[in-house]
Amino acid sequence: MAFVRLAGVTYLDPDRVDNSYVLFTGADSVTRVIDLAGNVVHEWPYAGVPPRILDPALNAGRIGDVGVQLSESGDARGGIYANGTIGQLDWAGERRWEWGTEAPDGAARQNHDWELLPNGNRLILVTVPRVVPSLGDHVVGDQGLYEVDPEGTIVWSWLAGDHLEEFGFSDEGWAALRETVARDPEDPWGYLEMNSAKSLGPNRWQTADPSSVFAPDNIVISFRKANIVAIIDKATGSPAWQSGPYYTARAGAQHQRINVHKVPRPLDQTSGQHNPHMIAPGLPGAGNILVFDNQGGAGYPPAALGIYAGSRILEIDPTTKEIVWQYTAEDSGQPSWAFFSSFVSNAQRLPNGNTLITEGMQGRLFQVTPDGDVVWEYHSPYEGHGVAGEPEVKHVRVPGVDRLTLTPLVYRSQAVPFDWTPLGTPTHALPHIDLRQRS
Repeated sequence: MAFVRLAGVTYLDPDRVDNSYVLFTGADSVTRVIDLAGNVVHEWPYAGVPPRILDPALNAGRIGDVGVQLSESGDARGGIYANGTIGQLDWAGERRWEWGTEAPDGAARQNHDWELLPNGNRLILVTVPRVVPSLGDHVVGDQGLYEVDPEGTIVWSWLAGDHLEEFGFSDEGWAALRETVARDPEDPWGYLEMNSAKSLGPNRWQTADPSSVFAPDNIVISFRKANIVAIIDKATGSPAWQSGPYYTARAGAQHQRINVHKVPRPLDQTSGQHNPHMIAPGLPGAGNILVFDNQGGAGYPPAALGIYAGSRILEIDPTTKEIVWQYTAEDSGQPSWAFFSSFVSNAQRLPNGNTLITEGMQGRLFQVTPDGDVVWEYHSPYEGHGVAGEPEVKHVRVPGVDRLTLTPLVYRSQAVPFDWTPLGTPTHALPHIDLRQRS
């Protein structure tokens, strides 16, 4: 029996949606811009991990430039080792900047994140194969950050393996971490799977004390496999703020925890989280940290998870470490498991207070109001073999365990203001669409 799934826009409330373009890379490794009616308005034949259209204010006023991955490294290990070069393309697809051959060993090995900084440099999340003494004598895929200037020179670097002792692993956690590394030192996704890095930028917390933990140059990171979100002090390299890996506050089993709706309340156990970032000035919730809490299996040792799998979006006041807003499927009148992505995914606060959510494992993009009403829903119709659009090669699967399958997976999406593209604001009105009840 053939499996039939939803594709395209299934719901659109034009009166309550925050109207923009949306950028994402499909599982077919093509990066597309769509409007909220689901029409493809532009595309580039490259994948981005993640793709991102650049803010013209940071890009010398240029509009429509996008960051993507441009070539593979040829490294047979694949995964986070696979990227050769990354770059910036203009709207027509011409290369404006490319980097990777200047990197150590001649390959960027960029993965999971990157950012164009206000000074014109780029912050790039990379993988560096090396021995980390605290983990043994194996060469592992250590992950870290490079700041690269426009000429391609690395002007600042940070590696997670240099700071492991600062992240608060328990004796049991260290044992689990070392056992994991010894079992598979060349894990194609990394022993911590660092999946996010974003500079804080100007924010309300640093106004009174520019040298505080919330200094604009400091960087919020995420270790998916360790259940850690941390702010790295760029000057020292040490974590200046951290949540996880463990929590003293108990909220019961996972199915109870994700469906607790009272806010504010103390932050509790995240698991496998993605894309923590500080909400930018001018947006509702500015200065708070928004994170996609996958509630997927993770942790050293593994965090306890319940039987009712469901993901959640958390908005966290970083000064109190309290949850001040959240979204779960129950906020849309559905059971908790109706919204779940155990890996990938992101969330983005929008100007009208709505939140764009990428339920990446399902290839579902949707927008919710502060009260949890879904006002736009889109299911990517673009499928590909393997994981995250990787080519059909053995390194994206565990031999003897994983089978090659079609997936609509979307790693992240980005709401793009109309004036960031040459297309400008559409002249046609958004239609009302409701296909969710159609059999």
